[in-house]
Amino acid sequence: MELKVDNLFNGIYKNKTVLVTGHTGFKGSWLCLWLTEMGAKVIGYSLDAPTNPSHYELLKNNSQFSIFNSQLVSIIGDIRDMDKLNKVMDKYKPDIVFHLAAQALVRPSYKNPIETYETNVMGTLKVLEACKNANVKAIVNITSDKAYENKEWVWGYRENDPMGGYDPYSSSKGCADILAASYRNSYFNLDDYGKTHQTLLATCRAGNVIGGGDWAKDRLMTDIMLSVSQGKKVMIRNPHATRPWQHVLEPLSGYLLVGQKLLEGKKEVATAWNFGPADEGSITVEELVQNVKKHWDKIDYEISQDNNQPHEANLLKLDCSKAHTYLQWKPLWDSETTFERTVLWYKQFYEKEYIITNNDLETYVDDAQEKGIVWAK
Repeated sequence: MELKVDNLFNGIYKNKTVLVTGHTGFKGSWLCLWLTEMGAKVIGYSLDAPTNPSHYELLKNNSQFSIFNSQLVSIIGDIRDMDKLNKVMDKYKPDIVFHLAAQALVRPSYKNPIETYETNVMGTLKVLEACKNANVKAIVNITSDKAYENKEWVWGYRENDPMGGYDPYSSSKGCADILAASYRNSYFNLDDYGKTHQTLLATCRAGNVIGGGDWAKDRLMTDIMLSVSQGKKVMIRNPHATRPWQHVLEPLSGYLLVGQKLLEGKKEVATAWNFGPADEGSITVEELVQNVKKHWDKIDYEISQDNNQPHEANLLKLDCSKAHTYLQWKPLWDSETTFERTVLWYKQFYEKEYIITNNDLETYVDDAQEKGIVWAK
């Protein structure tokens, strides 16, 4: 695949050293692929791939992703390991850090709250401290839409709404968000930028992300695809829950756009940002299953509600007006395209053992250029 490097994000990532924590995860592997295709030198720092199969391992072990493998240095490490973080920062001297590493699931957070808080709060603290020690120029801290205090109202949350979190995962993400804001005020204060420090820190929050290559436990799309690959019905536990579904490339385009602005020294971007789909992308779990079934007729499901299951939010939406207005960012693929591309990825993988990640990225970039999306001009 040949992306028009100079036309993406003003070519800012070409020859930049970019450190991505959580690079072996679902989102992280897609981000690293995009960065390497744009000519970035990517340093990945993460635990081993969290699932088997793993999107990262599929990219790493496939000859069609030669650029990915030649441009990526993979370091297996724990973000709670301060000494190792400092050594990596000192050795590679990244221009920008995208912090994605996390315990990223609600249900496991009930079983392992200490690990969840240690990873998502103390791990984030140590990443930010290592960035401070290394005078990293730009930091994009990824939290979650679940960081908000969710009152299950019908309108979207704005960036200045209070942080909260019912379950340990959501709460830990709210804590990480507050922590990042504290570091911005205390060490990367915008009034002192260019005087006592050279670092800009932004936080990004995204809604439910789907796309090819996600095998995380208790994720709806993963459960559907695993079930169909095994010839089984998928069990739907929360059919009426409404989520803002979006393809993984959508928030990643937002993260990369924020990173571009930070690297360009635009200190007004060093704040919090929401990245979510248009309102039509917010649909119920059962509606999602019915939609994806249109693209793979082998999909079948059964509703099996469990009254003893841990609490999960039923309604959660983001207001992305700030990103639309100040970044000129907007979602590209509607829900129908998102579901179609996601199902096709898994269908190709399970039926033909073929990975179409490159094709998805190329199609996404082509569509962005055709529609005049700001980062693709």
